Parts: sequence; structure tokens; C-alpha cells
Amino acid sequence: MTGLSPGSSGVAQPGAWVIHCDGSALPNPGRMGLGAVLISPQGARTALSLQAPGTGCNNEAELRALLLALAEARQQGAPAVALFSDSRVLLEQLAVPASGTAAVPPIARLAPLFEDARSALGQFAAVQWTWVPRHRNAEADALARAAVGLAPKPHARPASAGGRKRKKQRLQKRPAA
Repeated sequence: MTGLSPGSSGVAQPGAWVIHCDGSALPNPGRMGLGAVLISPQGARTALSLQAPGTGCNNEAELRALLLALAEARQQGAPAVALFSDSRVLLEQLAVPASGTAAVPPIARLAPLFEDARSALGQFAAVQWTWVPRHRNAEADALARAAVGLAPKPHARPASAGGRKRKKQRLQKRPAA
């Protein structure tokens, strides 16, 4: 592995398989749903939706969804991966700290799973990681939720600054009662 590098462009390197992954716990902690979408460089899509055995928290579900996706990518022969997730915890726990900065303290209960993830990531020639807002990870989220029998969440895009401004102006124009 060339190192876990956080991406900023949201665009995968040429030849990399794109992976969107998400996990959910119902309740939190509770049953864990895992969801992932893999897209080959040629555009072939694989959707994964699985209820994990046992119970766990949302962070464990996110991690297990990543492990599921990486195993599938490896099985399909992916040499490199570009990962997209809305979980900052995964990024913080798996990222190699920059020179001179301290590592994020590990989540002790999940440390063995994070070691499994580091090992799985090490099987790829290159790994790129990009955090995405929840609304840009909606398909993986819907697959995770479906695994535990839930309907997809409505994923509204954040309001633009202009939209908020117009709403504020309308409220100011109302006559006082």
C-alpha cells in the first residue's frame, strides 16, 4: 500500500475501483447493517447489503462495511481503490498521521477491527480516501439500512447560502402581529 491518503477532489485515480461504503446500527448500539457500492474502472457496479452478525455501534458497522467492500474488491481483482465514506471516524482512525503530528487516540474496543482494516488496505497497490457528506453517500446508506429492514433516509442537500438569505428576507417582510 502506498499509504492511506485523504483525497480532496472526490475523483478516483485512473484504474482504481471506486468504493462507497456505509454502516448503520439500529438502535445505536444494535443490529448492524452494512452497505457498499463498488464500481470497476470499466463501470461495472456491485451492490452489497448485509446484516452483520451480533450487535454493535454505528462506528463498528461503518468499519465492517469497509471490510466487506475491501474483501469484495480484492476478490474481483482490484489493484487500487478510491474509498468514499461519510464516516470521519474511519478516516481519522485509519489515516497515517502527517509528520510531526500526533495520531488520533485509538478506539480501544474497535482496535482489532481497525487492524484488520489496515491489513486489508495493505493488499492494494494504492488507496485513496475521501470523506463525502451524507447526501453524497446515499446509495451505500440505503443498502446498509435495507440490511436491517429500514427504508432509505431522505437525503436532502444542504440549503445554499442564497436560499437561507431569501428565507430570512421573507421572514423580515411579514407585518408584526
